[in-house]
Amino acid sequence: MVRQRSTSVKGLTPADVRDEDVDVTFMVWLTSRATTDLVDSVLAPAGLDGDEFAIYSVLTAAPSITPTELARWMAAPPTTVSSYVKRFEARGHVEREPNPDDGRSYRIKLTPAGRRAHRAAAKLFIPMRTRVEEGLGPRGSEVREALLTLRSVLDEIRHTPPGALE
Repeated sequence: MVRQRSTSVKGLTPADVRDEDVDVTFMVWLTSRATTDLVDSVLAPAGLDGDEFAIYSVLTAAPSITPTELARWMAAPPTTVSSYVKRFEARGHVEREPNPDDGRSYRIKLTPAGRRAHRAAAKLFIPMRTRVEEGLGPRGSEVREALLTLRSVLDEIRHTPPGALE
């Protein structure tokens, strides 16, 4: 079950952030926190939080997926993926099936109950996404491309050997 959050705090204005000359990595953190707060609040009535909805969306897009593939989408360690899978199994929202390509591993897929939970959350998510897209207007493609570029830079740095960033 999703924990209900207390009332959101009014966020910083763009002027506040500009005045502080916030660097891009901290700006990403600020944006991530604001996004998490908004999405979690919108999805709470469906019983999923934003991370769970995103994972269910990945699982909806693929008939089944390995934990390693899911970890790549999530940019998360295998232990995190394992925790989510166990939680979703306990809800009856995912099931494991043997991986036909590798007898030692498994694939994950949403159950009918998991698909219903995803559809209920999507009904709540779509109006919010539409408002975001309308707010961005014609800058939406530019923002998307900038975020993809940033993600590539972050992934490159994440995969740099320890000590090589100094």
